[in-house]
Amino acid sequence: MAALSEQLPAPSPVPLVDLRDLQPSHLDSLLREEAREWLAELDWDFEPSANLVRRFIGMRSLLGFALPGRGITAPAGYAYYVADEGKGLVGGLYVSRAYRTQENENALLSAVLDALWKTPGVSRVEAQLMMLDSPLDRPVPYASRYVPHARKFLEVPIAQIVTLPPRDPLLAIAPWSDNRRAEAARLIASAYAGHIDSQINDQYRSPGGARRFLTNIVEYPGCGTFFTPASFVAMAGSGQGLAGMSLASLVAPGVGHITQACVAPPHRNTGLGYELLRRSLVSLAGHGCHKVSLTVTVANTDAAGLYRRMGFVNRRDFAAYVWELR
Repeated sequence: MAALSEQLPAPSPVPLVDLRDLQPSHLDSLLREEAREWLAELDWDFEPSANLVRRFIGMRSLLGFALPGRGITAPAGYAYYVADEGKGLVGGLYVSRAYRTQENENALLSAVLDALWKTPGVSRVEAQLMMLDSPLDRPVPYASRYVPHARKFLEVPIAQIVTLPPRDPLLAIAPWSDNRRAEAARLIASAYAGHIDSQINDQYRSPGGARRFLTNIVEYPGCGTFFTPASFVAMAGSGQGLAGMSLASLVAPGVGHITQACVAPPHRNTGLGYELLRRSLVSLAGHGCHKVSLTVTVANTDAAGLYRRMGFVNRRDFAAYVWELR
């Protein structure tokens, strides 16, 4: 622990408040502002996630900190975290526009990281913070343990979706069924073995972790409301599991989002990924979506190239952060 203490960040410029000392009403104004920004910047309805924050604060079970604004009952920012199986996750961090400085954002981020490093067993922390200022060009706490990964938030309009020609996938494509979660988890672990995205999200590294990832996107609102009619899987053959999948959600009225798209290594460069994604896009368009978004890691050049050819354009640059005790 000596090495850890040598790298502690500078103290917060203002005393932070434990989220468990607040009431949901204290964050109402801040959460409403955050929801407006998500809608303006990404066409994303943040209210379901904001309601989860309110719920867990009401239960006094949300771990994190608030940045005082006009007193304790009117926070200028907040951040929360979870820890599970040796990993910490910065679940959210937002600072009001009136108080948004890198110093204030880092005060919250430092407090969360300090708390996670003190949690028994935690040796890795992950974060993807969409509203963080200058995500790839800023000082970051615990820089010696930190690796950033450039990512992009892409979107494609309906006018482009309807022009995408179908391709023969050579394999049977079926609608998503919830009883395929185990097969889907094995596909994710296979598809992301040694992949850059498994460095960003360690749940991709094993079927068990991938199963937890699928539970998050199917059952919780962080990636929107899971939308079964626009989610598809490709069958590799009898007893061979899944060859690929494209899963979708709804993130706002008229806006869809691709939460997961992957193809098993033996079936890459066959057009299968294109056709799975095209079917999700066409289905979302058919259900009234006028645009569809997804995220991609810049270093994932194959996927980024496919999305570009299908008409996706960049809406926002952001970053995935990983800290590891080394």
